[in-house]
Amino acid sequence: MLELAKVQSSGPVIMTITGDAGTGKTSLAATLPKPLFICTEDGIKSIPFDVRPPSLPLVESVKDLWSQLKAVINETHDYETIVIDSVTQLDTLFTEHIIATDDNNPKSLAQAGGGYGAGYSALASLHGRVRKAAQMMKCNVVFVAHADTLIMDLPDQEPYSKYTIRIHHKSIGHYIDNVDLVGQLMLDMTVKKDKKRAYSDGSRILRCVATPSGVTKNRFGISEDIAITQGENPFINLIGK
Repeated sequence: MLELAKVQSSGPVIMTITGDAGTGKTSLAATLPKPLFICTEDGIKSIPFDVRPPSLPLVESVKDLWSQLKAVINETHDYETIVIDSVTQLDTLFTEHIIATDDNNPKSLAQAGGGYGAGYSALASLHGRVRKAAQMMKCNVVFVAHADTLIMDLPDQEPYSKYTIRIHHKSIGHYIDNVDLVGQLMLDMTVKKDKKRAYSDGSRILRCVATPSGVTKNRFGISEDIAITQGENPFINLIGK
């Protein structure tokens, strides 16, 4: 496994870290240089208080989010990494906002904006504003997301499962297309098919190589899974100030 990334960025990096609950996504993001967290959920509480990175107040509304993003962009600070944890909960927050502010009182996002996909387009637009804000920050940005799976049914292949990000599919592109790295944090495990069980010693790996089974990728020439050591920045040779 690749212990450290090899190619250093010439400027701020934007990345997405995804994974199942409890795999350590927030803890991994906290190892990046001088982080500040924008929290839409309380995952940061998993980090011991004495080493917990600073965070802004919990985002409870879309207004809170825009206010915090604006402050990070416009105010002087010495943070080198902004972590948005998580865009999955952000998706829920945006969905509730679209429904609540629709004068027609829709019962679901499918009915919002008059239906016909308008609600989902509005949702993707809000995620697009977050991605645009990240581009305006003069520092590294990490999007934390929960993992999900979907069935790919391609016209020239047999159906197969693929890891993705747990937000609506129209919004996913903002966090995987124009970013420097999409990494999936997972347990390093062995599956014994005869017993239909998975085994792991608890060690983690970060997969950021393009594979058919996920949305992972990177722009730094990383060609192998990265072994994760708790509390250590695996991108130390990748991300400069």
